[in-house]
Amino acid sequence: QTGCSRKVLSLSLCADMSTKVAVVTGSNKGIGLAIVRALCKQFNGDVYVTSRDVGRGEEAVKTLNSEGLKPKFHQLDINDLNSIKNAAAYFKGKYDGVDILINNAGTAFKASDTTPFGVQAEVTLRTNFFATRDVLTHFLPLVKAGGRVVNVSSMLSASGLKQCSPELQQRFHSEDITEDELVVLMQRFVDEAKKGEHKQGGWPDMSYAVSKIGVTVLSMIHARHLSKERPKDGILINACCPGWVRTEIAAPGAPKSPDEGAITPVYLALLAPGATEPHGKYVSDKEVQPW
Repeated sequence: QTGCSRKVLSLSLCADMSTKVAVVTGSNKGIGLAIVRALCKQFNGDVYVTSRDVGRGEEAVKTLNSEGLKPKFHQLDINDLNSIKNAAAYFKGKYDGVDILINNAGTAFKASDTTPFGVQAEVTLRTNFFATRDVLTHFLPLVKAGGRVVNVSSMLSASGLKQCSPELQQRFHSEDITEDELVVLMQRFVDEAKKGEHKQGGWPDMSYAVSKIGVTVLSMIHARHLSKERPKDGILINACCPGWVRTEIAAPGAPKSPDEGAITPVYLALLAPGATEPHGKYVSDKEVQPW
């Protein structure tokens, strides 16, 4: 029996169940915070800042409050499976799912960092690919009909793809690559990088690029799966490049502000009801790009 049949509890519970909700990972700063800011202005529903650190997340909410915006906050550390499960249970319980999911959380080493490449590969792939995949594993089943999923990738995924061996390129272009195969390939890169053998294995010398190849291809795999398993639900999932944005990851000389970097992710999150495309695409500057 749901709360909706009980007068006292029902009002707030039913209101939440009918309220639309958007969740943005890694959104206490940078592009993620800019995405939340834009959604607060353009999306008719609750918008959640999520971050690993509760204090920083709550500070981000206060920053937006000072701008007259009213986001909410929930803790979510994408590298912590329990944190993912707890957040998924919260959104399932309060809203019966999510309407918009933007996977923005990510990490990168600066070019000047002297950390061994194998360590950089392991850390970067752990967050950008494997943890993002964990979020999708637990949140995709919660995405409601008409929902939108946006995975923030990078222009380096496209340039990195061109530097892969023909064999790897063929798999990453393939329409029949499975999630399991992609996971094996991403783990192979990490293993070979740790041994200093990634170049012989056909990989580029850029762990960030490889992690974002994984994100882009995973988006395409999930799009095919959704079209097959939930064809009438009208869910659209895409990967996007926000552009070269001034953040802690990029150089201060980058041409785009975080608010400008948020434009394409927000565009994809707010694709009109009933839209059928783009779906399973790699998008930059609001345009589908070749992959």
